[in-house]
Amino acid sequence: MQLGDARTGKLAGNIAAFGRTLRRAGVPVDAARIGMAQQALQLVGLERRHDVSAALEAVLIGREQDRAVFRELFDAFFRDPEIANKLLAQMLPRAEGQAEPPRQRPRVREALAPRMPQPLQPPSASDKEIDLDAAMTASELRRIRHADFNQLSASEYLLVERLVRDIRLPLPEVAARRVRAGTRGARVHWARTLRSAAHTGGEIMALRRLQRRRQRLPLLVLVDVSGSMERYARLLLAFLHAATREARHQRVRRDVFAFGTQLTDLTPAFRLADTDAMLDATSGAIEDFAGGTRLGDSLATLRQRHARRLTGRRTLVLIVSDGLDTGEPEDLARELHWLKRHSRRLLWLNPLLRFDAYTPSARGAAVLHAAADGMLAVHNVSKLQDLAAAIAAIMKR
Repeated sequence: MQLGDARTGKLAGNIAAFGRTLRRAGVPVDAARIGMAQQALQLVGLERRHDVSAALEAVLIGREQDRAVFRELFDAFFRDPEIANKLLAQMLPRAEGQAEPPRQRPRVREALAPRMPQPLQPPSASDKEIDLDAAMTASELRRIRHADFNQLSASEYLLVERLVRDIRLPLPEVAARRVRAGTRGARVHWARTLRSAAHTGGEIMALRRLQRRRQRLPLLVLVDVSGSMERYARLLLAFLHAATREARHQRVRRDVFAFGTQLTDLTPAFRLADTDAMLDATSGAIEDFAGGTRLGDSLATLRQRHARRLTGRRTLVLIVSDGLDTGEPEDLARELHWLKRHSRRLLWLNPLLRFDAYTPSARGAAVLHAAADGMLAVHNVSKLQDLAAAIAAIMKR
């Protein structure tokens, strides 16, 4: 397919088609950005492939996590075998049946997959496909935000997985041991005070203060990947990776483990910048997905092999589980007691709070509830959006 001259409708049509492909991959691209993309290509021209890619990326991409997806889609959507001969004069779509590039991101595979026609049938709320574009009404978005993850259709599940990546979970801050100069504080900064007095003839006009620095708490997350958590685990892993992304840039410790019948260290996967890459790495690492739950045994492994991950008593521990444990309650209680003694707060993120009358009556749930400093709901998008405020409230207790 010809890219088209910048003065013709061919260029506009091809850019619009590329924009639709980006939207299918979860990248928010509206009509205004499509218009800017057309104007950008008129300015940079079509002779240099790098210039075209850079111009489109500059105007179409507004989120850092979408850049890698854009670059893969650009390479896959526009193919030119004559790179030396006007790289983008004849931009060809992917040939049907062409070999896939190695390890494409799931969002890219989904966006490039051909849309198969569905049999004509009355749409129902459970299987109607919903897309994140202008056609989605406010009422549909509101329903999706409050829908239990376990009740989502396949298309809704994909949509929600994209929505949760935009939620942020800033880690709580506490006063550090180190101090710095500040306007408030119980201690006097005598060095600064005396230096200031030197400018006023030795007369102290104001006392300079020392105040304690603020630092974010290290994070330790344990995610239940047993059969009863199957519909929640992937969404919550995607959420936690994207929501705590700033911790990596701020050099805040972030350790993540999955547990079912055994403990799996997901920390290396969580160091990957791209959420899709993290999910791929996680899938390859977890060997007991959708199996049983033995939290007590997993915590024993944590204590024996990874105790150094708990930084003093400053670590915020999040246990993501429904509490349906099959191990011995006494073992679980003992390991939770050790974990709580070595952490700042231990919070239980429980998707079963979707039930209004829920009480942690199961054996493992009762033990976990007794040990936790708080139990918070994580069964829908709305609850995840409120999670940071809920954690902050518990930290102030």
